[in-house]
Amino acid sequence: MRHDPRAYLWDAQQAAEAINRFIAGLDAAGYAQNALVRAAVERQFEIIGEALSRLSNIDPELARRVPHVREIIGFRNVLIHGYAVVDHARVWRIAETLLPGLYSTVSALLAELGAPDA
Repeated sequence: MRHDPRAYLWDAQQAAEAINRFIAGLDAAGYAQNALVRAAVERQFEIIGEALSRLSNIDPELARRVPHVREIIGFRNVLIHGYAVVDHARVWRIAETLLPGLYSTVSALLAELGAPDA
């Protein structure tokens, strides 16, 4: 059975929205001091990376339309396998600077393809 690529895009979109909610009102210092928020954000980045990895496996052409898809998947691997030495400042920078573009791209692709079936 072939998986619907829109489901993976939707998962990435939802995870990006969650990150934005989690960091709303925080600055870099507030983020660094809040272990609960850091854990939640890291988990959502893991979901984004996994969703895009699975998308790459089932629809490589569509996945290539996501800028820096390989780096995003690699970041997921860093978070999972390098969990003991996560650079919180790096995670914050990515959430602040790169996540908005990823969210826009994934949302545009979903709009183009239509929402996944429930």
